[in-house]
Amino acid sequence: MPRPIQATIHTPALQHNLARVRRAAPDARVWAVVKANAYGHGIERAFEGLRGADGFALLDLQEAERVRLLGWRGPILLLEGVFEPRDLELCSRLGLWHAVHCDEQIDWLSRHKTQVPHRVFLKMNSGMNRLGFTPQRFRSAWARLSALPQVDEISLMTHFSDADGPRGIAHQMAAFATATQDLPGERSVCNSAATLRHAQDAGVRADWVRAGIVLYGSAPDFPEHSSAHWDVQPTMTLSTRLLAVQELQVGDTVGYGSHFTADAPLTIGVAACGYADGYPRHCDTGTPVLVNGVRTRLVGRVSMDMVTVDLTPLRRAGLDAGFGSEVTLWGRASNGAVLPIDEVAQAAGTVGYELMCALAQRVPVVVVVD
Repeated sequence: MPRPIQATIHTPALQHNLARVRRAAPDARVWAVVKANAYGHGIERAFEGLRGADGFALLDLQEAERVRLLGWRGPILLLEGVFEPRDLELCSRLGLWHAVHCDEQIDWLSRHKTQVPHRVFLKMNSGMNRLGFTPQRFRSAWARLSALPQVDEISLMTHFSDADGPRGIAHQMAAFATATQDLPGERSVCNSAATLRHAQDAGVRADWVRAGIVLYGSAPDFPEHSSAHWDVQPTMTLSTRLLAVQELQVGDTVGYGSHFTADAPLTIGVAACGYADGYPRHCDTGTPVLVNGVRTRLVGRVSMDMVTVDLTPLRRAGLDAGFGSEVTLWGRASNGAVLPIDEVAQAAGTVGYELMCALAQRVPVVVVVD
């Protein structure tokens, strides 16, 4: 019998979250961002829940091929463009759209032999200072692209650095609007945070929004707002079961380094999940967890294969918990209770994105479609 740990991908939650994005950005088309293997969910497992999107956005050609093999005939966008000249051949064969963010990519396009001109998304560095042409150089890059027979339509895009926080997007929107004034082409500027917080402005939601983490049930501006505030549902549940129960007395310690010491009699459960499963080792005593759908806490250090949880809240409520009891590390418990992945990530000093993407290969994954 295998270990009882399991990850569950919730197709209805993916569909719900996609619909939520559409409500936030009416009239805009939606890119479902499936980079990093659909944020750790698996492209093939997430596809059914996201196929209602207008296009799929990702990073590498192998992921694009996988989306095409699933039967998708709509737009696919390479968010970082191509990484070497020969990648353009596959773009031609698969009908991929791709970002252009540097002179080298324009040079490669100018030498590419193709029967079908490419749809490209010219990227502006409007202040994040990662990829893209500065506002001062953007129009000259557009002119170079527009002169190439290898290029069909040119769309215009940028990426926000502070859509999830108090600085906001005004400074980048101003730079983008000034540099792109009167240039033809569709626009795409919104990431998840901008879609939820700023897309009520038609100029911000523009033609395409790029929905990433929001599709997977995480609040992009946590802890200011929660997933419940934005009405998005968890799309991944990591669950396991108790392997043992221990009764502690005052002064007893738990785990490596005797990191936790009981200051009163305490019942703890030992659950089959550890950092080798992708659960963050940095989670300390107090990290939230659900046992039989009841909220409690971790105690002691996370081990490679096990964590220990405080069963006191269940005992106080007169509820049973013992060998085989359900433990929800994040996501939705069997009784419907939800532990947002953002809260676990906060306890680990990271973000929900990292926890999703770090799910270990040894964890079995099932897909729930209803």
